[in-house]
Amino acid sequence: MEVLAIIPARGGSKGIRNKNLMIFGGKTLVANSVIHAQNSDLVSRIVVSTDSITIKDEALGAGAEVPFMRPSDLAEDHVLDLPVFEHALTALRKIENYEPDYVVHLRPTAPYRMDKCVDEAILRLVNDTDADSVRSVSEPQNHPYRVFSIENGYLVPIMKHEHPEPHALRRQDLPKLYYYNCVIDVTKPSTIFNKKSMTGDRIHPYIMDPEEVIDIDTLRDLEIANLMFANRINDAR
Repeated sequence: MEVLAIIPARGGSKGIRNKNLMIFGGKTLVANSVIHAQNSDLVSRIVVSTDSITIKDEALGAGAEVPFMRPSDLAEDHVLDLPVFEHALTALRKIENYEPDYVVHLRPTAPYRMDKCVDEAILRLVNDTDADSVRSVSEPQNHPYRVFSIENGYLVPIMKHEHPEPHALRRQDLPKLYYYNCVIDVTKPSTIFNKKSMTGDRIHPYIMDPEEVIDIDTLRDLEIANLMFANRINDAR
C-alpha cells in the first residue's frame, strides 16, 4: 500500500504574512505537518507543494521532499485544493511514474494532530471500499440550529426546514451535527482525477474531539494554539 502525504504550503498569505513559516511548539507550521506524516506508520512518502524557495528549504530541512515547484497561478489565494493536488499527482506521475494508492492531505494550518489520528483516518478509507474519501470532522461549538440569516431586517433560522423553531430547542435535544475541521483528509487518486473532487460522493467521517482541534487563520489563533497545545507537543517530543 503506497500512501502519499501532500502538504500544501504556498508562500503568500493575506491573513498572516508567511503564515506557513510561523512558529508553533518551537517549529514552523509546515515542519509540524511534516513531523505528523513522519510519525505515521502508514505514510510512505511526504511531499510539500509550494511556490516558495524559503518554504522548500524549510520542508527539505524537516525531512520532506519537494520534487517540483508549484506554479504561481496555483499559489493564489482563490485557488482551491483540487487543482493543487491534480498538479502534484500529475507531476509525480510524469517525473517518476509514481502513483500512490491513497493521498493524505495535511494542512500546515492545523499544527496539532495526535500521532494516532493520521493512521486511523487512513485505515478508515482502506477498510471502507465504498468510500471516496475520509474527512475529519468535529461537533460544532455553535450549533447550526441556533444560526440565523437576516432577511428584510428580520432574523430567519437557517435550519427552519428541519424544525419550525430550531433555535428554541434545548441543548440536549439538538441533533448531532459535524463541521469540517480541516485537520486530516484522505482520498484516492481516482476520486481526484475521475470525479474531479477532493471528496467524491461518499465521504467517510473521522470524528475528532473539538478540544483536540485548532485551525490557524489569524495571529490570535496562533497565540491560542501555542498556549493550548504547544506543551502537549513538546512533552510528546
